[in-house]
Formats: sequence, C-alpha cells, structure tokens
Amino acid sequence: MEVEMKIRGLMMDPVTNMPIVILKDANGGQILPIWVGIYEANAIALEIEKVSTPRPMTHDLIKNVLLGLETGVRKVVVSELRDDTFYAVIWLERDGEIISIDSRPSDALALALRLDCPIYVEEQVLKTSKSTANVSDKVTNEELRRWLEGLNDEDFGRYKM
Repeated sequence: MEVEMKIRGLMMDPVTNMPIVILKDANGGQILPIWVGIYEANAIALEIEKVSTPRPMTHDLIKNVLLGLETGVRKVVVSELRDDTFYAVIWLERDGEIISIDSRPSDALALALRLDCPIYVEEQVLKTSKSTANVSDKVTNEELRRWLEGLNDEDFGRYKM
C-alpha cells in the first residue's frame, strides 16, 4: 500500500552535513528523511524556491521532453529500501499506456515538484526505515528521528514547503 507524502522541507544533517529531504504524510503522522547528494538537493531547492535559471537544468529538460511528447507523470513512488539505499519509480502515462521508470528518489522528487504530481512512499519502506533505525545505531537514529519530528518552520530556513 502506498502512503501519500509531501515534501516538508530540505535541510542539512547536523551530523554528516549532507542534505536531507524530509517527506511527511498528509496526516502528519509519519516522516521519512531521505539523504541526497549536494547537486540533487540543489535541484530540489531551486524548485522549492521557484528560482528560474537562464538555461534549463536537467529536471527542467526532462519536464520539457515529457510535455513535448504529451506524456504525463501520474505519480512518483519511493518503492524500496535495500542496503540503506532508497529506490523510486516514476509512473508515466502516454496515450493511455502506463510506463514505469526506475529512478533515484532525489530525481523523482525533483521531477514531481516541477510537474506538481503526487508523491507516495510504499508502506513497507516506512516500516523498514523504522526497523532499520531500531536495529543499527539505535540511540543516534532515535535521537535523529525525535529531532526531525520536533522540527518547526524556522528550523527549515529558506527550504520549506
């Protein structure tokens, strides 16, 4: 089963100094932090801030290609968590045909923001990420989860939704 999520914000991990995209479900009960690379975070931040660039960036190019081919993005799904790596699928629709495309979550999220399509996370991914947090580095991950759940708008700085 898929849980609809929204991008709550983008922030830096205070421990690793790596960017984190924070997904939160519509009811506000579950969060999912996804660590991403600097360049991927920049692509997401540009769209959150609605910054236009002089030339199309990669995700803008993909959006333009899809629109030019009259292909819609129905949804993106963070579909799996395997060996501490998240996987995603972009679901396209063209002429009534549904096409699934394997993707990194950061690229899927950057595209979802640009095309204003829904973001989902498989329920199993949410459960697995919680159980992973319980098994390894229990204290650190529990503290991080409490910290993430307690964030307010000021904690996100400029990059909040």
